[in-house]
Amino acid sequence: MGAFLSVNRLCKDYEGRRALRDVSFVLEKGDFLSLFGPNGAGKSTLLSIVSTLVSPGAGQVEVKGFDLMEEPEQFKKQLGVISHNSLLYNHMTALENLIFYASLYKVKDPGKTALELLRVVELYPRRHSRVGQFSRGMRQRLSIARALVNDPSLLLLDEPFSGLDQYAAAILTEQLAELRDKERTVIMVTHNLERGLNTATKVGILAAGRLVFMESRQDVDRTLFEAAYFKYARGAGPV
Repeated sequence: MGAFLSVNRLCKDYEGRRALRDVSFVLEKGDFLSLFGPNGAGKSTLLSIVSTLVSPGAGQVEVKGFDLMEEPEQFKKQLGVISHNSLLYNHMTALENLIFYASLYKVKDPGKTALELLRVVELYPRRHSRVGQFSRGMRQRLSIARALVNDPSLLLLDEPFSGLDQYAAAILTEQLAELRDKERTVIMVTHNLERGLNTATKVGILAAGRLVFMESRQDVDRTLFEAAYFKYARGAGPV
């Protein structure tokens, strides 16, 4: 199987501070990468570049052979993003939000797609409720549905477990496992070692802008990985 996503020597500076330093890795179709690292390591910057929201200072990102910097429109329709901003409209119902986004992507049957996704994220009974009434967990589940309306082949998640209670986090974990089963390629940035390791097919650690660890999940000794993570989290990363 050939490379689905290729990141090659990616660099990015912010006001004289290097956020990413020669980051390179390859993912195949169906890979689920859980990316860990301390605050300020460059994780969100990496996702912003891959999602074409931010341009790199140097380096290249290719998805399915398309250079995302030179041909971003070729792949945006196949991209799904879940970030700290839910991108949901509080005054609209759950169903109205999904129909709106499905229409933007010119989905063939927006209403049918919206209802199917609401069942997937277990929000169908609340389809006519305004999003402003939703809990944090419900909003996050609806954000997943929003990110899936265009059936993306690449899904980016930035701290999806942040602020969720145990029940909501358990539901989210199940849904992420289903995404992996469907061979959708996923990159998830998270501080949650337990859920990130359990969901991933590959795991990585970013520290001080460098990718200091990248392995297949099946080849990773959990105890050694956790020790490495906490070492970098304490500020012992590369300079």
